[in-house]
Amino acid sequence: MEGYEALVHSGFEGQPDVRDPRVLAWLIRRNGLEMARLSHGSHIGSVFSVAEIIAVLYARVLNVDPRNPRKPDRDRLILSKGHAGSAVYAALAETGFFPVEQLKTHYANGSILSGHVSHKGVPGVEVSTGALGHGLGIGAGMALGAKMDGATWRTWVVLGDGECDEGSVWEAALQAAQYGLDRLIAVVDYNHMQSLTTVEKTLRLEPFEQKWKDFGWHTESVDGHDTAALEAAFGRAKERAGSGRPSVILAHTVKGRGVSFMENDILWHYRTPQGEEYEAALKELEAQRP
Repeated sequence: MEGYEALVHSGFEGQPDVRDPRVLAWLIRRNGLEMARLSHGSHIGSVFSVAEIIAVLYARVLNVDPRNPRKPDRDRLILSKGHAGSAVYAALAETGFFPVEQLKTHYANGSILSGHVSHKGVPGVEVSTGALGHGLGIGAGMALGAKMDGATWRTWVVLGDGECDEGSVWEAALQAAQYGLDRLIAVVDYNHMQSLTTVEKTLRLEPFEQKWKDFGWHTESVDGHDTAALEAAFGRAKERAGSGRPSVILAHTVKGRGVSFMENDILWHYRTPQGEEYEAALKELEAQRP
């Protein structure tokens, strides 16, 4: 397919302002929709729910440099819910880590842009994920290493609520509190749905925030689609460096946010938008262009 970048950027005057998290969140959804259509890939509901979280991080919060993706003092971001990898790929491309045009190769044979997020050959990705429950443990290890080295960079881990069924998440949470990893910040995309049904019906998490508190973490709950609220919460978490406790933000989101017929419909955890459904989703997204 020719002209991918022109396709997703049509309607903007010049290059979109990706420093505005609302613009970047829209681009994550628009790219995510296009990538899913081209690849016949899935998990579009998860990409749409996490869009503002990823957008605020890349537009406003993370200390990263697309011109020097491996700079030693960079913040580390781990997308533990690796099935939403196209959201991170889109954010990286739109902020200059690699060409936007490359997104059209998502899921293609031989492409570096695998379905679950991969670090192999992809500038800006720290670690491959997809097997749920591992991201927080990896992040805790990174944060502990940084603390031992006297480094000041932060480790951010974006988790899904469903993966918090995994015991490894809570083992990592205990370790992070035990070692006082106050530069470790977890963000849970709390869309209340997982796999084939709701979180409540699968394995109840509530009282979710209290659990994190009992494990020794600073906690905060926010609207995960409010970019200003997310930026403020992330800023407060950064200010807790030196407190001796890690931080977690529970970002309440909607699965499939942005397309009415996808919202809170578990089918869109696996379904791929094609034909009339793609056209309908595109029409709704275009109406929301910032």
